Amino acid sequence: MGQEDLMNTAEDVADQFLRVTKQYLPHLARLCLISTFLEDGIRMWFQWNEQRDYIEGGCVLILSRNFVQYACFGLFGIIALQTVAYSILWDLKFLMRNLALGGGLLLLLAESRSEGKSMFAGVPSMGESSPKQYMQLGGRVLLVLMFMTLLHFDSNFFSILQNMVGTALIILVAIGFKTKLAALTLVVWLFAINVYFNAFWTIPAYKPMHDFLKYDFFQTTSVIGGLLLVVALGPGGVSMDEKKKEW
Repeated sequence: MGQEDLMNTAEDVADQFLRVTKQYLPHLARLCLISTFLEDGIRMWFQWNEQRDYIEGGCVLILSRNFVQYACFGLFGIIALQTVAYSILWDLKFLMRNLALGGGLLLLLAESRSEGKSMFAGVPSMGESSPKQYMQLGGRVLLVLMFMTLLHFDSNFFSILQNMVGTALIILVAIGFKTKLAALTLVVWLFAINVYFNAFWTIPAYKPMHDFLKYDFFQTTSVIGGLLLVVALGPGGVSMDEKKKEW
């Protein structure tokens, strides 16, 4: 079987997966995406009541699909506040992960924009000029920052192979080529890495490493949610997959 045949087979499997899960995938994506905010809200229950209410209120609105845009803007504010309060701005790794989390929210914001309820029925949409298309592009690009923090610059074969495959996949997602297949592959890969390296449940709760791994676990889960939105919604108009339809 040639490389092209293998790619076509993989795309067929991905399409079959989407057909089976299309009713549930967006809901799972939203739950994963806001998981880090839910965990923050629970952790802050007895600490910062006002911030807790903003976080949990936004999560409830997103899961119930009510006032999603306002909820997203509120959670954007929480990310910005945490970036400054926790001095994440000066830690490149955590800054990139927060930006990736913001990318997931940007995709959620794009999903919430209704395209079929225009007050001017029958008028063609703006196509590539639509803000939704650029939100999807920005969300994809920000999401891949998470994977840049997972690259290991070691000389062993496994690390080199992992870096090469991971880099190829994040480039495909960023430019929007074979997007659903690449994003689904990254979901599986990132899930496995997350469970293996961030197993906070194996560390006693009184140890500082428990909280560190827990924070990392839920942030990674949120990025997985963003990638699931890419799988469910596609790359949007500003992508190579969309341009291929015009060729």
